[in-house]
Amino acid sequence: MEKFRPHIILSAATSIDGKIATNTGDSKLSSKQDSFRLHKLRSNVDAILVGKNTVLVDDPLLTVRHTKGKDPIRIILDSKGILSEKSKILQTCDKTKTIIAVSKKITKTNLKKLSEFPVEIIVAGENSINLKLLLKKLYKKKIKILLVEGGGTVNWEFIKHDLFDELIITLSPFLIGGTDSISFVEGEGFSKLRKSPNLRLKSTKRLKNHLVLHYNKV
Repeated sequence: MEKFRPHIILSAATSIDGKIATNTGDSKLSSKQDSFRLHKLRSNVDAILVGKNTVLVDDPLLTVRHTKGKDPIRIILDSKGILSEKSKILQTCDKTKTIIAVSKKITKTNLKKLSEFPVEIIVAGENSINLKLLLKKLYKKKIKILLVEGGGTVNWEFIKHDLFDELIITLSPFLIGGTDSISFVEGEGFSKLRKSPNLRLKSTKRLKNHLVLHYNKV
């Protein structure tokens, strides 16, 4: 693993056909048992990262519940700083340490809005967020293990730039379909299979009708 970045785990619950949400944004794919597993995983990492779209659509807390353990640092990728002031992330940032990663493209108005909350703002990138630069800055902040629960676009950016070490997928007993529903990996995709990361299956775990697949990147 590169010394400049944390150890990165990509995590998601998907339908059998690889979707993480329907075309209306319905993403409740996990079972109760799988939620317990996920929250235990959260309690063992230093930070958790999502993109702004996940916050806008799901309005998550990104904290540890269902199990004992401290909350990870929350990191939101929000290049232009458009997060709603009413979002749970901003409304609870006085209780849970929160980092908002922005680019230099952020407006003064949005920067002022975010600065009124007790969040740490990290500028990384010109017109969009430079992931490698951001990860380098996070590593310097002693963030050694990072859990990425991003949407399809964020997942693609980490995969495209070969910025992950483990992949944990919960296969859920649903078939969603639809060209407008959201896949685990969006973006332009790889043109050839040989360009795909080489993954090795580490373990499988059955949770009733759900199957947890744990891969290591070779």
